[in-house]
Amino acid sequence: MYYNSYLNTAVKLIKEFDGSIPLQHFLKKHFASNKKFGSKDRKNITNLCYAYFRLGHSLKQLSVEEKILTGVFLTNQSSNDLLNYFKPDWNKNIQLALPQKLSIINYQFSITDIFPWKRELSEGIDHEKFCESFLIQPDLFLRIRPRYEKIVEKKLLHNNIEFREIGNSCIALNNSSKIDKLIDINKEAVVQDYNSQQTANFFQLQTANYTLQTLSVWDCCAGSGGKSIMLFDLNRNINITVTDIRKSILINLEKRFREAGIKKYQSFVADLSIENSKLKIQNFDLIVADVPCSGSGTWSRTPEALFFFSEKEIERFNKLQKNIINNVIPHLKKGGKLIYITCSVFKKENEEVVDFIRSTYNLKLEQMDILKGYDKKADTMFGASFTV
Repeated sequence: MYYNSYLNTAVKLIKEFDGSIPLQHFLKKHFASNKKFGSKDRKNITNLCYAYFRLGHSLKQLSVEEKILTGVFLTNQSSNDLLNYFKPDWNKNIQLALPQKLSIINYQFSITDIFPWKRELSEGIDHEKFCESFLIQPDLFLRIRPRYEKIVEKKLLHNNIEFREIGNSCIALNNSSKIDKLIDINKEAVVQDYNSQQTANFFQLQTANYTLQTLSVWDCCAGSGGKSIMLFDLNRNINITVTDIRKSILINLEKRFREAGIKKYQSFVADLSIENSKLKIQNFDLIVADVPCSGSGTWSRTPEALFFFSEKEIERFNKLQKNIINNVIPHLKKGGKLIYITCSVFKKENEEVVDFIRSTYNLKLEQMDILKGYDKKADTMFGASFTV
């Protein structure tokens, strides 16, 4: 029976996987070298692997097989043929609410075991609800760019793609929605998490006074450039400098900028974790520091990262973030603004770095917020804005 084959293959892959690369890349590589798996096989095996990792650090007493099946039961609401084969009684109750399901599995299990670092959480994060979010696949979010709202909506409706509108420019779709060939990505809409879009609330405060004049902006840890594109959409009179430690990322960013119609910018590789006394750049009206972090606020998308995370990494990221701040603040103009952003839920990466900025530099904290995503099928992020 192929259900046994699916489960055995998933067990084998989970035992081989060491967390050194994202799980999706590991699985893609495996399937590429094993052509016997059809699309349905790949989908089923992938779902089993993710069901296992979504349980995080809980149920360590179970075998890999039992933990996979438990994950399938807790993370699904629709009848599952594989679960019906192995656990028919569970499958009959698949639509029950989580508390009832937990009573059925009959294991010693607490939902808060999934994420064991409660004492490290930023203030205001509900530990239990955050843990529950790992059992739910987050949504896919699009930020529709100015003047393309009706065009994107029409394309989605025409192709029977279900979506939810959240405000004027944000829409949520099922994570498995196939939109790449329907929508002109980066030109018409940007794939961007809901709370990543909400960081615009920090930017709008900063761009409001520069509507009719050029604003110099440094996106110092730019990644693939999503926030720079958002800034450009808020105020097209900006002169953007983007840097990142990875050349490959900047190559991808430059492609996205072309697609987004951004021409006025400069980009270069910079390692801001070390002293950059020779960094020959201007001073800026606005510096956006979306710093490298644990990514813990995004782990419901990549639950394998939760599974392999070591608590000692929190301190390493804290030091890295402080080093970056030390290297960017000297390039902030008098009267300029600093935006500090993480996709972390850990206070050492969030509030403690804010305290460091306030105590070390003569900057005024204007705003600080945890952008909770665990109740929205979105990422959880942190942001703070400062003025010189």
